[in-house]
Amino acid sequence: MLNAIWIFFFLSAFVLALIKQWVLGEADAFAAIMAALFSQAKVAFEISLGLTGVLSLWLGIMRIGEKSGFIVLLTRVLTPLFTRLMPEIPKDHPAIGAIVMNISANALGLDNAATPLGIKAMQELQKLNTNPSVASNAQILFLVINTSSVTLFPISILTYRAQLGAANPTDVFLPILIATYVSTMAGLIAVAIVQRINLLDKVVFSYLFGFTVLIASLLAYFTALPQEQMLKQSATLSNSILFSLIISFIGGAIYQGINAYEAFIEGAKEGLQTAITIIPYLVAMLTAIGVFRACGAMDLLAQLIREIVQALGWDARFVDGLPTALIKPFSGSGARAMMIDAMKTYGADSFVGRLVCIVQGSTETTFYVLAIYFGSVGIKRIRYAATCGIIADLAGVVASIFICYQFFG
Repeated sequence: MLNAIWIFFFLSAFVLALIKQWVLGEADAFAAIMAALFSQAKVAFEISLGLTGVLSLWLGIMRIGEKSGFIVLLTRVLTPLFTRLMPEIPKDHPAIGAIVMNISANALGLDNAATPLGIKAMQELQKLNTNPSVASNAQILFLVINTSSVTLFPISILTYRAQLGAANPTDVFLPILIATYVSTMAGLIAVAIVQRINLLDKVVFSYLFGFTVLIASLLAYFTALPQEQMLKQSATLSNSILFSLIISFIGGAIYQGINAYEAFIEGAKEGLQTAITIIPYLVAMLTAIGVFRACGAMDLLAQLIREIVQALGWDARFVDGLPTALIKPFSGSGARAMMIDAMKTYGADSFVGRLVCIVQGSTETTFYVLAIYFGSVGIKRIRYAATCGIIADLAGVVASIFICYQFFG
């Protein structure tokens, strides 16, 4: 699948550049593509370099958690769920603890912590993979959960809205939670259909129902707060939970008589090697995405959708928010830039300004996650992972549009 996607991006860019240069007379068509090619290769290296410190930090902390017994404790809490969703993972395996940590960091909006924890989880799952070059069922399910963008506290989006003059920056909080819930459930259902996972199993259903109640409770609490208190309390809660977890790991190490510093160094050493392993995969994917964007394919797709929507007689306001939705699976920074540009162009409190924020909070950079997570363990055949990830993204976008019309019509 990655091979087909990669070739498609480059061939599409080449064909469109030929049309622009020889038919439309745009002399710099190929120059723009080459500029994107080299700049994205540089970006890929910079991302890997930037990840090195963060990877070392969180892999070191994870090693303390492993040795102090806290990862085992977290594992036991969610073992009944994951043994049904991922039957190939043995009970109390460290992969479950790493998965739980990653999902928790994502839910709290702590992207810098989520990525290294996700890589750690993928590495643990790879130890159970009987065919190291092919993605296992458990790895695919874990990746799709990540690409569905499980986010409870979209702090960065609320902050951008406040900076760009939104009268009530937190008015998208509830819509984002609903949309991200829809995208997560869509991704989970898509994988469950392919892998024949019984989501109506009493244990699985109980967990999913419990998570639904938790989300509803958080919604009820935070939406009742004034915007300033909501921003402050959600940010405080997210950061305090994570740092308390770190302190708990260290406290557990002290109680167990484990040298926490040596355990940290032992885990942190893996950070550099992991970052080096990721580089070629990131270069391959980001350069392909870069030339696809530079050739104008994204703009053409958006224009085509606008014409179809108008021909059907539907309200086409949402089309102005689609560039953010279209670029999000490929580039997080690109989608963020488009979100900010849309809010500046149309207004933070406009329909489009709110829509791009909801889309940004309910979808994920699917192909970036594919490149990072699978690349870190050398997976070459991703099977249906990209398809299920895109299904989750599409569900998130459709839900975002529908919810935006319902709330801000």
